[in-house]
Amino acid sequence: MTSPWQDTPKEPGRSARDDIIALLARREYSASELDERLRRKGHEEDAIDTALTALQEEGLQSDARFTEHFVRSHVARGQGEIKIASALYQRGIDAAMARQALADSGTDWFSLACEVLARRFSDPGSTPAEQAKRLRYLASRGFNGEQSRHALACAFDPSRD
Repeated sequence: MTSPWQDTPKEPGRSARDDIIALLARREYSASELDERLRRKGHEEDAIDTALTALQEEGLQSDARFTEHFVRSHVARGQGEIKIASALYQRGIDAAMARQALADSGTDWFSLACEVLARRFSDPGSTPAEQAKRLRYLASRGFNGEQSRHALACAFDPSRD
């Protein structure tokens, strides 16, 4: 029995196109993710490339659409641009497309860092160790040093709203 985390082997008679459409019916995928999943299922490289190209021409698979959706959903989760860009790179999205999607999102990263910090902690910390803990938390969420320091200074300021 296969684990739900592993791809099941290719069913006889199912084309790469069929498997791609089945995957895309659940959620958006980058072309790189689809390619990897279909290879693990045992599809031939040429069949995958042909199916992906055809589906991209039909508008059923789009890395730009995937990237836009990915950025939007991860911003909603309170993740910073560094973490989002890294995750996009891991999914085969080139740096230029990731930068463009992050810029087009219109996200105020400083404000988001403040919101994320205020949700997690009730105060900025009274000791350097507590403040460092908050800065590490923001760094782990993908915010850069400038955004993190801004959040530490402003997140708990009642006049910020």
